Amino acid sequence: MPTFKRGDVSIHFEEFGSGYPVLLFAPGGMRSGIEFWHKSPFDPTVELAKDFRVIAMDQRNAGESRAPISASDGWDTYTSDHVALLDHLGIDSCHTMGGCIGGPYCLGLIKAIPDRVSAAVLQQTIGLSPKNRELFFQMFDGWAKALKQERPEIDEKAFAPFRDRMYGKTDFVFNVTRDFVRTMKTPLLVLLGNDDYHPSETSEEIAKLAPNAEIIRKWKEPEAVPGTVERVREFLKAHQPKR
Repeated sequence: MPTFKRGDVSIHFEEFGSGYPVLLFAPGGMRSGIEFWHKSPFDPTVELAKDFRVIAMDQRNAGESRAPISASDGWDTYTSDHVALLDHLGIDSCHTMGGCIGGPYCLGLIKAIPDRVSAAVLQQTIGLSPKNRELFFQMFDGWAKALKQERPEIDEKAFAPFRDRMYGKTDFVFNVTRDFVRTMKTPLLVLLGNDDYHPSETSEEIAKLAPNAEIIRKWKEPEAVPGTVERVREFLKAHQPKR
């Protein structure tokens, strides 16, 4: 079981295939972990491993990964894990793909290290709509309650400011602004969201704002999945740096 340790943080990750690296950020909200890919409309640990070195990870305090909880935790905390894992693996540049909460993780990584992310696929990214902030609070609270039961030593006073930093004081896609997306040069392939957690308007707005974005509106229906997989593969190959 590959594990990357950085201080008190232990990140579980797995690798599939070989070639140019693709760092995956799984669906699952605060429980984002590798297993969620195996339940997705298509599994990139299988489909992309035919052409790429695919790196999947459990986010901190999800799956097999563990980390302390702090009142100062937020999106940047996760991004620091992602950059540290790439450094640990000696990866100078990569593609990235994220489902659900993985959409903001991708955008956060691009913001942090733009010269090291060559392309990104955002699969039904989460985003704020007029009626869904409370849903994200409830999702966070359910995760926090389960984590506290598993690890009673956690100071639960840290959860409220952590939650607020993740989902309370932010909008759009939570960890980056519209102004940032307007300036992004990184090629994006956006797979449309269509429910309360993954509003279609968020996907549409990202595709409209980002200078180098494409969007697929029908992608996860059974009859559409083979074509989606091929388009994702072609997109990533097209933007793979020449070496």
